[in-house]
Amino acid sequence: MDYLPLFFRLEGQPVLLVGGGSVALRKATLLTRAGAKVSVVSHEICPELDELLAQYQGEAIIGEYHTALLDGKGLVIAATDDNDLNSRVHFDATERNLPVNVVDSPDLCTFIFPAIVDRSPIVVAISSGGKAPVLARLLRAKLETWIPSSYSHLSSLVGRFRHAVKARFSTTNQRRIFWEEVLQGQIAEKVFAGRHDEAEQMLRAKLDDNTDRHTGEVYLVGAGPGDPELLTFKALRLMQQADIVLYDALVSPKVIDLCRRDADMVFVGKKRDNHAVPQEGINELLVKHAQAGKRVLRLKGGDPFIFGRGGEELQKLKEHNIPFQVVPGITAASACSTYAGIPLTHRNYAQSVRFVTGQLKNRTSDLNFEELVHPNQTIVFYMGLHSLPHLSRELIRHGKSADTPAAIVSRGTRPEQKVLIGTLTDIAEKQEQAQLEAPALIIVGEVVELHDDLAWFGEEVLQEHQADLLPRS
Repeated sequence: MDYLPLFFRLEGQPVLLVGGGSVALRKATLLTRAGAKVSVVSHEICPELDELLAQYQGEAIIGEYHTALLDGKGLVIAATDDNDLNSRVHFDATERNLPVNVVDSPDLCTFIFPAIVDRSPIVVAISSGGKAPVLARLLRAKLETWIPSSYSHLSSLVGRFRHAVKARFSTTNQRRIFWEEVLQGQIAEKVFAGRHDEAEQMLRAKLDDNTDRHTGEVYLVGAGPGDPELLTFKALRLMQQADIVLYDALVSPKVIDLCRRDADMVFVGKKRDNHAVPQEGINELLVKHAQAGKRVLRLKGGDPFIFGRGGEELQKLKEHNIPFQVVPGITAASACSTYAGIPLTHRNYAQSVRFVTGQLKNRTSDLNFEELVHPNQTIVFYMGLHSLPHLSRELIRHGKSADTPAAIVSRGTRPEQKVLIGTLTDIAEKQEQAQLEAPALIIVGEVVELHDDLAWFGEEVLQEHQADLLPRS
């Protein structure tokens, strides 16, 4: 370990900053956020830095650096492009045993500035020891996405109750269990939702509760169409804290891999004519595990409220007074059309779009086709691959032009994505030859014509009495 990470308490401490440009401004901004009293010396000080010093009662010294400026200082930073001056600052500071940082000169530093994720009072620092600062910043960017800004409010809430919890529980283990339930349960979720007063009330009630009762919760989360990078931050956070995961067949393996490693994984997927667990059984499992005090993740492909039966599952939870929250996912229509280069709306082609299930509850496709044949409208069929001949035939019979473009997007957003282009006349025949696999989406409308120009991902299936695959470059 090249550097020992430490956190300095700089509130009210005098710091000398040599240099008055944009780099010095960045360092001064960090120092003032930490409460330091900053003195800047330079022949010229940029207006933004001068304004910052005035705002935080700092000191601007126009002129030459000299050793006496180090008197009474606790920290020294050199942020100039003068190598000789930087070396002198380093020498003078180390002679006085003062911590010194010379920007972009690791050899002249006794401490370095890390890349910082600020969720005060929670602060995360990442350092490469001055060897790869860009990499450290990229890591910081990743952590920024993983740690919600509301962690600041959560840590403040915990801090206010720390002494009360210590007084309430006599052992470290009891306190640990209490805080784990708070930080990974409903109280934390209230904070993340911005409902701070409710969170505090719940924490007080939990602290006063002498029973050994643990309340479970269900997270109904949309996993999107398959590409794990399309998950929301909130989805990923809940996936990482669930005790048990009930997942569908449409959830991609790469998404499942992002769930908490030691969670119990239960497959409840439903494919056509092959239900691993009937819907009623899934509902009962959710209730059973939540009542046992588990944090239950119900992970569904796409969006749980778009042909996902999410509403049915929540109704069962509501009957049993089980708390839940819902995280929307990117639905297949939006994601698959985008990855196939087919805008669902376009002012020259379609001013509206309809999402339609190709399979109704009674296993029929008895749709209102008269509503689906309106001009300037895109139709997206979910779960319609098995009934594609019927859908095409009925659309034509109800007035849709037989030449209307149509597309099938198979396994959209995944590396194995394939797109088949045709018309209402021939799309079913082409699919009979190509045999694209489910899950697949059917898009009908003039917007499909844009695919040739806008396609950017996956493979296209070309049909000339064969099913050749050409990589999309």
